[in-house]
Amino acid sequence: MSEKTYKVIQWCTGVVGSAALRGFIQNPTIELVGVYVTSDEKNGKDAGDIAGLPKTGVLCTTDAEALIAMDADAVLYAPHVAGISPDLVCRLLESGKNVISPAGPFLPNKWTPELAEQIDAACRKGNVSFHPCGIHPGYSGDILPITLARLMNRIDRIEVTEIIDKVRNPMIYTEIMGFGADCDELLANPRRSPETYKVFYASMDMVAKALGVEIDEVTTKFEVSKALKDIEHKFGMVKAGTCGGQHYEWTAMVKGKPFLVYHFYWQLGEDLDPLWEQGEARYRVRIHGDPGVECNLMGLPDADDRHPFLGLPWTGIVGATAVPAVCDAAPGVVTHIDLGVVQPHGLVAR
Repeated sequence: MSEKTYKVIQWCTGVVGSAALRGFIQNPTIELVGVYVTSDEKNGKDAGDIAGLPKTGVLCTTDAEALIAMDADAVLYAPHVAGISPDLVCRLLESGKNVISPAGPFLPNKWTPELAEQIDAACRKGNVSFHPCGIHPGYSGDILPITLARLMNRIDRIEVTEIIDKVRNPMIYTEIMGFGADCDELLANPRRSPETYKVFYASMDMVAKALGVEIDEVTTKFEVSKALKDIEHKFGMVKAGTCGGQHYEWTAMVKGKPFLVYHFYWQLGEDLDPLWEQGEARYRVRIHGDPGVECNLMGLPDADDRHPFLGLPWTGIVGATAVPAVCDAAPGVVTHIDLGVVQPHGLVAR
């Protein structure tokens, strides 16, 4: 059975980008034609070496201009979040390449109307589409609750929770996020801006519109927990009495009542006060109503029978599997609603 193939460029190869790259190399419906990297160390290496797979004949490059000029159907744009360049995204779109981005910007979004207009204009000029995606925002906070809502007679409230044990699942930004800092100082000056909820607003709004309601406002809350003892993690040490856990909560209100609540529980082990959540890392969706529904999304157990946190690789993979649908979509910003039920060909082992 022959299938249409799509020429794809992978843009950046961090944890997220490398996960997408592995999917592209192994998928017979994808022809990898280019890989952009930011380091001299990766420049000139075969894409297969970067992905831990056999050689592909495609060499990584730091030459962005060469890739922009290249013939390709799509770009999976996955720079570090701090490195997002809307102007670069627009150049890629204007060059006739569809762009799938797990890094943002997340559109449509009422907080960034000028950016939305800029991206949409670039799509029209290149006759292509732009699709923002990811695991959260982009999947657990929108596709999953919308899908589960079909099992309900009545919905009172939806809660989407991200739970990560950062000892079990070490991340390089643990110190940057304020773990090990004085709790009172961190509460007064959170490392994650109180405005961050606006990045997730497109997902909140998507769920609301899918269920026929409008969001009135979004309220925010931030809490920290103290380490009860010194806690070692891969990138350092958190002293007893300092911040060992963080909880961010964003609540979308509808008609004066909580409608959609996003929780983020980031914890260093369980020797914390308070300990908000216990158990394995996961995304959890709870829909309160008739009948109540709970869904836990997590990786299969490792050899030690513990469930790994796959949030970062999933962020790239969910974009990679959307490439054909985005390439075949009408020009403009396309959401999950616009794409409908994505049918990810090329994944079944042959």
